[in-house]
Amino acid sequence: MIAPRASSRLLIYQLKTVYTHRVTEADLDDLRGIDTTTHLFQAWVDKAHEVRLTVVGDRLFAAEVHAGSAAAHTDWRSDYASLTYRPTITPESIAEGVRRYMSALDLRFAAAEFIVTPDGEWVFLEANACGQWDWIEHATGLPIASAIADELRGVPA
Repeated sequence: MIAPRASSRLLIYQLKTVYTHRVTEADLDDLRGIDTTTHLFQAWVDKAHEVRLTVVGDRLFAAEVHAGSAAAHTDWRSDYASLTYRPTITPESIAEGVRRYMSALDLRFAAAEFIVTPDGEWVFLEANACGQWDWIEHATGLPIASAIADELRGVPA
């Protein structure tokens, strides 16, 4: 253990979470302070709901995420209590694209995020190679843990 010196300063860190929010033209007028961390800006995509697509090896587990509040409609992580979930079917063109993506990156697991527009189009947002999955399994009954165990043991899909 390293004992602090009398002259050293105590550093206190505070965890902060910033959820997605819509940026207005006025917000872009003054970007001071934005250089303290990374940012991702993207065009707004109207949505009927979102889909969390958990990929385990060759298996795809898709769950619709329906927002029950305005805050959750912008970023569902901001209001978990308002969410409802439902297993869904991944369109074949999306499944093929996701499998090519996973192969190109040599990944065996990812949690991919999609927006589904009011017209039913799936729009890819991101894939997290360390994405959380337990909560979606409990909410939907999708057998993700079992698939992960099979993948780790080399059991074919």
